Amino acid sequence: MNKTLNDLPTPSLILDRSRLLKNIARMQARAQSLNVKLRPHLKTAKSAMVAELAVGKAGAMTVSTLAEAEYFAKAGFRDITYAVPIAPQKLEQVAAIMKGGVDLKIITDHPAVAQAIAEKGRALGITFSTMIKIDSGLGRAGIPPDSALLLPLATALSQPGSSLAGVLTHAGHSYDAKNIAQIEATAEEERLAVVTAATRLREAGFACPIVSVGSTPTALFAKHLDGVTEMRPGNFVFFDLFQAGLGTCAMEDIAVSVLATVVAHHPGRNHLLIDAGGLALSKDTGANKNVPGTGYGRVCRPDEALPLPGLNIHDVHQEHGLVGGPKAAPVDFASYPPGSRLRVLPNHSCMTGAMYDRYFVIDPAQAGGAIVAEWDRVNGW
Repeated sequence: MNKTLNDLPTPSLILDRSRLLKNIARMQARAQSLNVKLRPHLKTAKSAMVAELAVGKAGAMTVSTLAEAEYFAKAGFRDITYAVPIAPQKLEQVAAIMKGGVDLKIITDHPAVAQAIAEKGRALGITFSTMIKIDSGLGRAGIPPDSALLLPLATALSQPGSSLAGVLTHAGHSYDAKNIAQIEATAEEERLAVVTAATRLREAGFACPIVSVGSTPTALFAKHLDGVTEMRPGNFVFFDLFQAGLGTCAMEDIAVSVLATVVAHHPGRNHLLIDAGGLALSKDTGANKNVPGTGYGRVCRPDEALPLPGLNIHDVHQEHGLVGGPKAAPVDFASYPPGSRLRVLPNHSCMTGAMYDRYFVIDPAQAGGAIVAEWDRVNGW
């Protein structure tokens, strides 16, 4: 018997394939129009099937953990950037992945680590392909493009045991933008930072083949990416309520949701209780910055992932979600009896997905509410 949403355990992570494909096509077209390679950050989806749809088996990708790198390498992908500054203790794990035929690029922003990379490469008889992390305004990691450390880093990474692959940045501060004009301005800051760093390197005699930028908002709204070779958006495959509030997508674009079951009514408190709480939904409340009252997610009917008026998750405990609440309009309890199903759109799809080992895939355009596939995903480090 074919499964439907009614047959699934709850909570379950639901992926709408038609929305996913639309989102991927949008970003592929965007990369082509900007004349850059699309190297999506798979930290959002963590799925080989999603990666294959986005870039094909021969395509390039970005990961945030070495567990992801190993998973995608096993699935046949060969061009991977590990976009978290490398800890020297992880270099042997990187080398093992590389020896399996993977072009695995690593990053650093610290001279001592750069030296350790080259030394470990020589000791292992391998050449680590390494990029310098540039800070374009986020203030989390990386060096400024005009930093005095840039050329010493390049020198350390150009010894036997390491090769300088390029420069990389991430404009995560684009998520603080109040409007599209601010996203456009941040995108230009991001572009200018890595292009400036790349120019300095080349003028000093270093090759700098890769000039890499990232973030879904800036990828969608950069006016141009002159001097950049690739972009690394990640959230775009699924989007979420934060992105909708930011203006980078519509509600109809959000491709993932959490299926939950109503387990109790509490009319005196004006809330439904569902079996999806802080672990199933995450406790990320970032979407409230742009749309106050979003709570921990917006509630939808099980057959259509579009928000129902007034039905938000106003509170969560580990395995409990409270729908409605004292500040909400009166909940229509008769419409949602215990045992009925609801779907919740996530505030932050990357965080929400972290507790699940698979996607239950639906495709309303082709198969109604039937589950058309189950796709695995990788978690952990």
